[in-house]
Amino acid sequence: MSMVPTLDNWLDLFLHFASLSLLAVGGAITTAPDMHRYLVTQQHWISDPQFASSIALSQAAPGPNVLFVALLGWNVGLNAGGGPAAGWTAWMLALLGVLVTLVAIMLPSSILTYTATQWGHRNRDLRAVRAFKTGMAPIVIALLIATGWLLSAAHDDPARDWRLWLLTAAAALLVWRTRLHLLWMIGAGAIAGAMGWV
Repeated sequence: MSMVPTLDNWLDLFLHFASLSLLAVGGAITTAPDMHRYLVTQQHWISDPQFASSIALSQAAPGPNVLFVALLGWNVGLNAGGGPAAGWTAWMLALLGVLVTLVAIMLPSSILTYTATQWGHRNRDLRAVRAFKTGMAPIVIALLIATGWLLSAAHDDPARDWRLWLLTAAAALLVWRTRLHLLWMIGAGAIAGAMGWV
Protein backbone atom coordinates (compact mmCIF):
# COMPACT_ATOMS: atom_id res chain seq x y z
CA MET A 1 0.00 0.00 0.00
CA SER A 2 2.81 2.41 -0.78
CA MET A 3 4.44 4.07 -3.72
CA VAL A 4 8.10 4.16 -4.56
CA PRO A 5 9.03 7.77 -3.75
CA THR A 6 10.49 8.67 -7.16
CA LEU A 7 10.29 11.98 -8.97
CA ASP A 8 8.03 10.37 -11.60
CA ASN A 9 5.52 9.29 -8.94
CA TRP A 10 5.38 12.77 -7.43
CA LEU A 11 5.07 14.33 -10.88
CA ASP A 12 2.22 11.94 -11.76
CA LEU A 13 0.47 12.87 -8.51
CA PHE A 14 0.95 16.58 -9.21
CA LEU A 15 -0.30 16.36 -12.80
CA HIS A 16 -3.34 14.30 -11.87
CA PHE A 17 -4.40 16.72 -9.13
CA ALA A 18 -3.64 19.69 -11.39
CA SER A 19 -5.97 18.27 -14.04
CA LEU A 20 -8.63 17.66 -11.38
CA SER A 21 -8.21 21.26 -10.30
CA LEU A 22 -9.58 22.36 -13.66
CA LEU A 23 -12.60 20.06 -13.20
CA ALA A 24 -13.33 21.12 -9.63
CA VAL A 25 -16.46 23.07 -10.45
CA GLY A 26 -18.21 23.58 -7.12
CA GLY A 27 -15.07 22.91 -5.08
CA ALA A 28 -12.41 20.23 -4.83
CA ILE A 29 -14.82 17.87 -3.06
CA THR A 30 -16.68 17.35 -6.34
CA THR A 31 -13.60 15.58 -7.74
CA ALA A 32 -13.36 13.15 -4.81
CA PRO A 33 -14.69 10.19 -6.85
CA ASP A 34 -11.83 10.50 -9.34
CA MET A 35 -9.31 11.07 -6.54
CA HIS A 36 -10.56 7.82 -5.02
CA ARG A 37 -10.27 6.02 -8.34
CA TYR A 38 -6.72 7.27 -8.86
CA LEU A 39 -5.26 7.01 -5.34
CA VAL A 40 -7.06 3.91 -4.01
CA THR A 41 -8.17 1.80 -6.96
CA GLN A 42 -5.60 2.50 -9.65
CA GLN A 43 -2.35 3.39 -7.85
CA HIS A 44 -3.00 1.72 -4.45
CA TRP A 45 -1.12 4.55 -2.74
CA ILE A 46 -3.65 4.85 0.11
CA SER A 47 -6.32 2.56 1.53
CA ASP A 48 -10.07 3.04 1.33
CA PRO A 49 -10.32 3.79 5.08
CA GLN A 50 -7.53 6.39 4.78
CA PHE A 51 -9.43 8.06 1.94
CA ALA A 52 -12.76 8.12 3.77
CA SER A 53 -11.23 9.29 7.05
CA SER A 54 -9.32 12.07 5.28
CA ILE A 55 -12.56 13.47 3.92
CA ALA A 56 -14.49 12.98 7.15
CA LEU A 57 -11.81 14.60 9.31
CA SER A 58 -11.34 17.60 7.03
CA GLN A 59 -15.07 18.22 6.68
CA ALA A 60 -15.52 18.13 10.45
CA ALA A 61 -12.60 20.47 11.09
CA PRO A 62 -12.97 24.23 10.85
CA GLY A 63 -11.44 25.80 7.79
CA PRO A 64 -11.71 25.44 4.04
CA ASN A 65 -13.17 22.27 2.56
CA VAL A 66 -10.06 21.74 0.44
CA LEU A 67 -8.21 20.51 3.53
CA PHE A 68 -9.10 16.94 2.58
CA VAL A 69 -6.66 17.23 -0.34
CA ALA A 70 -3.86 18.02 2.11
CA LEU A 71 -4.79 14.96 4.19
CA LEU A 72 -4.81 12.77 1.10
CA GLY A 73 -1.35 14.06 0.19
CA TRP A 74 -0.23 13.51 3.79
CA ASN A 75 -1.36 9.88 3.67
CA VAL A 76 0.29 9.28 0.27
CA GLY A 77 3.59 10.69 1.55
CA LEU A 78 3.39 8.86 4.86
CA ASN A 79 2.71 5.55 3.08
CA ALA A 80 5.53 6.26 0.61
CA GLY A 81 7.91 6.68 3.53
CA GLY A 82 6.87 3.40 5.13
CA GLY A 83 4.32 4.66 7.65
CA PRO A 84 4.54 6.66 10.88
CA ALA A 85 6.97 4.23 12.51
CA ALA A 86 9.51 4.67 9.70
CA GLY A 87 10.91 7.85 11.19
CA TRP A 88 11.59 11.36 10.02
CA THR A 89 11.84 10.47 6.31
CA ALA A 90 8.22 9.32 6.34
CA TRP A 91 7.17 12.57 8.00
CA MET A 92 9.13 14.62 5.44
CA LEU A 93 7.51 12.69 2.60
CA ALA A 94 4.12 13.32 4.22
CA LEU A 95 4.83 17.07 4.16
CA LEU A 96 5.95 16.77 0.54
CA GLY A 97 2.65 15.01 -0.23
CA VAL A 98 0.74 17.89 1.34
CA LEU A 99 2.71 20.43 -0.70
CA VAL A 100 2.35 18.54 -3.99
CA THR A 101 -1.38 17.93 -3.72
CA LEU A 102 -2.32 21.38 -2.39
CA VAL A 103 -0.30 23.31 -4.96
CA ALA A 104 -1.62 21.06 -7.73
CA ILE A 105 -5.27 21.46 -6.70
CA MET A 106 -5.06 25.20 -6.03
CA LEU A 107 -2.81 26.72 -8.69
CA PRO A 108 -4.52 25.84 -12.01
CA SER A 109 -8.05 26.55 -10.80
CA SER A 110 -6.96 29.82 -9.17
CA ILE A 111 -5.34 31.05 -12.37
CA LEU A 112 -8.34 29.94 -14.45
CA THR A 113 -10.82 31.48 -12.02
CA TYR A 114 -9.01 34.80 -11.93
CA THR A 115 -8.72 34.98 -15.71
CA ALA A 116 -12.29 33.83 -16.40
CA THR A 117 -13.75 36.15 -13.75
CA GLN A 118 -12.00 39.14 -15.27
CA TRP A 119 -13.26 38.21 -18.74
CA GLY A 120 -16.78 37.35 -17.50
CA HIS A 121 -17.07 40.64 -15.63
CA ARG A 122 -16.08 42.59 -18.72
CA ASN A 123 -18.58 40.61 -20.85
CA ARG A 124 -21.37 39.94 -18.31
CA ASP A 125 -24.09 41.16 -20.66
CA LEU A 126 -23.31 38.63 -23.38
CA ARG A 127 -25.93 35.93 -23.84
CA ALA A 128 -23.25 33.20 -23.88
CA VAL A 129 -21.93 34.27 -20.47
CA ARG A 130 -25.42 34.19 -18.93
CA ALA A 131 -26.11 30.78 -20.52
CA PHE A 132 -22.83 29.39 -19.19
CA LYS A 133 -23.63 30.47 -15.64
CA THR A 134 -27.09 28.92 -15.86
CA GLY A 135 -25.78 25.67 -17.35
CA MET A 136 -23.14 25.11 -14.67
CA ALA A 137 -25.67 24.63 -11.84
CA PRO A 138 -26.79 21.08 -12.81
CA ILE A 139 -23.18 20.01 -13.36
CA VAL A 140 -22.17 21.11 -9.86
CA ILE A 141 -25.18 19.35 -8.34
CA ALA A 142 -24.39 16.11 -10.23
CA LEU A 143 -20.76 16.16 -9.07
CA LEU A 144 -21.83 16.66 -5.46
CA ILE A 145 -24.30 13.77 -5.73
CA ALA A 146 -21.53 11.54 -7.12
CA THR A 147 -19.32 12.46 -4.16
CA GLY A 148 -22.09 11.69 -1.69
CA TRP A 149 -22.75 8.37 -3.40
CA LEU A 150 -19.07 7.41 -3.20
CA LEU A 151 -18.86 8.25 0.49
CA SER A 152 -22.07 6.38 1.29
CA ALA A 153 -20.85 3.30 -0.62
CA ALA A 154 -18.29 2.73 2.14
CA HIS A 155 -21.25 1.65 4.28
CA ASP A 156 -22.10 -1.54 2.44
CA ASP A 157 -24.67 -2.94 4.88
CA PRO A 158 -27.77 -0.68 5.04
CA ALA A 159 -29.39 -2.99 7.59
CA ARG A 160 -26.48 -2.43 9.96
CA ASP A 161 -26.11 1.28 9.19
CA TRP A 162 -29.78 2.26 9.31
CA ARG A 163 -29.06 4.90 11.99
CA LEU A 164 -26.55 6.62 9.69
CA TRP A 165 -29.10 6.70 6.88
CA LEU A 166 -31.74 8.06 9.26
CA LEU A 167 -29.37 10.76 10.50
CA THR A 168 -28.47 11.66 6.90
CA ALA A 169 -32.14 11.92 5.90
CA ALA A 170 -32.94 14.04 8.96
CA ALA A 171 -30.03 16.39 8.27
CA ALA A 172 -31.03 16.73 4.60
CA LEU A 173 -34.62 17.49 5.61
CA LEU A 174 -33.48 20.11 8.12
CA VAL A 175 -31.21 21.78 5.54
CA TRP A 176 -34.03 21.83 3.03
CA ARG A 177 -36.88 22.98 5.26
CA THR A 178 -35.32 25.14 7.98
CA ARG A 179 -32.77 27.87 8.39
CA LEU A 180 -30.92 25.96 11.11
CA HIS A 181 -27.18 26.60 10.86
CA LEU A 182 -25.14 23.65 9.56
CA LEU A 183 -22.78 23.78 12.54
CA TRP A 184 -25.64 22.69 14.82
CA MET A 185 -26.18 19.61 12.67
CA ILE A 186 -22.46 18.83 12.55
CA GLY A 187 -22.34 19.15 16.34
CA ALA A 188 -25.38 16.90 16.75
CA GLY A 189 -23.77 14.33 14.45
CA ALA A 190 -20.54 14.48 16.44
CA ILE A 191 -22.42 13.95 19.71
CA ALA A 192 -24.40 11.05 18.20
CA GLY A 193 -21.14 9.46 17.04
CA ALA A 194 -19.39 10.02 20.38
CA MET A 195 -22.31 8.46 22.24
CA GLY A 196 -22.19 5.43 19.93
CA TRP A 197 -25.65 6.02 18.51
CA VAL A 198 -24.37 6.01 14.92
